[in-house]
Amino acid sequence: MRKHITLCLLAILAAIATTAQELPQVANIPGRHTTSLNGEWSYIVDVQEEGYYDYRMNPMRRGFFTDAKPKHPEDLIEYDFDRSPTMHVPGDWNTQDPQLFFYEGTVWLKRSFDYSPQQERRTLLYFGAINYDAHVYVNGHKAGHHIGGFTPFNYDVTDLLREGTNTVIVKVDNKRYAEAVPTQIFDWWNYGGITRDVMLVSVAPTYVENYKFSLAPTLTGNSRQHQISFSAKLNKADAGHIVTLSIPELKVKQQFPTSADGTIHTALKVKNLQLWSPESPKRYHVEIALGGEVMVDSIGFRTIQTRGKQILLNGEPIFLKGICMHEEKPYGGGRANSTADAHTLLTWAKELGCNFVRLAHYPHNEYTIREAERMGILVWSEIPVYWTIAWTNPQTYQNAERQLTDMISRDQNRANVIIWSIANETPHSAERDQFLGRLAQHARSLDDTRLISMAMEVGSASNYHNRLRDNMHQYVDVVSFNQYIGWYRDVNDAAKMTWEIPYDKPVIVSEFGGGAKYGLHGEKNQRWTEEFQENLYRENLSMLDKIDGLAGTTPWILKDFRSPRRVLPDIQDYYNRKGLLSDEGQKKKAWHVLKAWYETK
Repeated sequence: MRKHITLCLLAILAAIATTAQELPQVANIPGRHTTSLNGEWSYIVDVQEEGYYDYRMNPMRRGFFTDAKPKHPEDLIEYDFDRSPTMHVPGDWNTQDPQLFFYEGTVWLKRSFDYSPQQERRTLLYFGAINYDAHVYVNGHKAGHHIGGFTPFNYDVTDLLREGTNTVIVKVDNKRYAEAVPTQIFDWWNYGGITRDVMLVSVAPTYVENYKFSLAPTLTGNSRQHQISFSAKLNKADAGHIVTLSIPELKVKQQFPTSADGTIHTALKVKNLQLWSPESPKRYHVEIALGGEVMVDSIGFRTIQTRGKQILLNGEPIFLKGICMHEEKPYGGGRANSTADAHTLLTWAKELGCNFVRLAHYPHNEYTIREAERMGILVWSEIPVYWTIAWTNPQTYQNAERQLTDMISRDQNRANVIIWSIANETPHSAERDQFLGRLAQHARSLDDTRLISMAMEVGSASNYHNRLRDNMHQYVDVVSFNQYIGWYRDVNDAAKMTWEIPYDKPVIVSEFGGGAKYGLHGEKNQRWTEEFQENLYRENLSMLDKIDGLAGTTPWILKDFRSPRRVLPDIQDYYNRKGLLSDEGQKKKAWHVLKAWYETK
């Protein structure tokens, strides 16, 4: 009963409290003054949503609330949570509490911390991601509500904080809905919780909210002079603020005044610029100063374009030797959430011979993007518009557009991100075309310096001939598609397959593969054996060699990952087994086939 009272009181407080200011996403959190709120958080599992009743909507319960309301309700909140178990944040509850392995629902999490207000400073509360629906409270007041499991958000909580001990409580709900993005059915584990970093960010009253660097295309990557575009946006529409840009290695130090809308748009020419590439992932130390505050970043400069059926990096053709990967820990399951996790996964990709990864099927942790950039690995970044989205629902579209906006806003300065992907395997319809067409146009309006793509489905197939047809070809720069010949489409000899792709654009085969359990051996026609997967890869790679305009591929997938759809006992055991590595990082035989093929590219 006490837990019920506590959570219900919290909801009442939230209903009558002043909401904090919700802000656009603030860029480059690692380059700012931050205080981590990671660590052990108390939690209460709220299976029946008892903590979210609103007494004004349920008059029959008013007596209960009136009788139970203590003189100091926050004391009661402290009492209950202090007697609750704890879990680590960032982290998912599925792998931290055995009772929550399959759980989809509400969990309340709480963290207390000491704080001392700073004069002439604002404090933002930043979450790297919460899966999926999050209500945030600070000291009993509601800070805000966010929907979407894979992108950051932040609130200005300056006026909600106080001297001494402060409390953050988050209601997290990871239930799936048909109108959500992703929708109810998807093929990965629905890890619930505060899955990425939580930070307090200290900023001046006027600060640089976001900025963007880009490099004007050149005919060749060997030009001695390049033009860098630089734009910045303050948190306020205010003219006359002076922003100083410094790139010491390029002998750049210039000042720019903001216009009436609080923005800067300029271009500067530099000489002897070393371009970022997988072979030489050069990044420059950059400082952006406003008033007495300096923000630092590491910026790489490169261009990405298409020419006919070629992808050009820095003006030169490149073949994208890729692999798909989920944001799951290298060993076993659980949401990956650290640089160490990212480094292990990306090291495996490099060992495989990859210069490119497709981050499926949602924006991954910023650690992954930055570590890939440092290691010289190109990136395809995607939003979870996956399978059968509610195409005609306006709120569903707004959700998808918000996730796309936030993905681009966070990673628009990462040189290794070359493709924004707007969808995966979406069934064709007029409603779907309109939905995705709007997304593609929105992505291009935010960032016209990168390529747009999506993972399409094969249009038609008969015997050994396949034809790709998709109305979205007019919106994308790179034609990409998934195909599972030899696995879902049971064909004896994939090497005989021919492909008709009637678009003068580069082609990426964004998925192919089949399942195998590590250590299970048999004949090459025996499913689930390593020999079956090995032979499937040999035949598919032979087929890919004959595709006109093939500019890259990202087989499915780097390592086995958890999925509740995969229930075959003693084989799948809730894992998708299409990985070239087992869930414990052990190499299957197909690994060596792909590695050898990439060595020829």
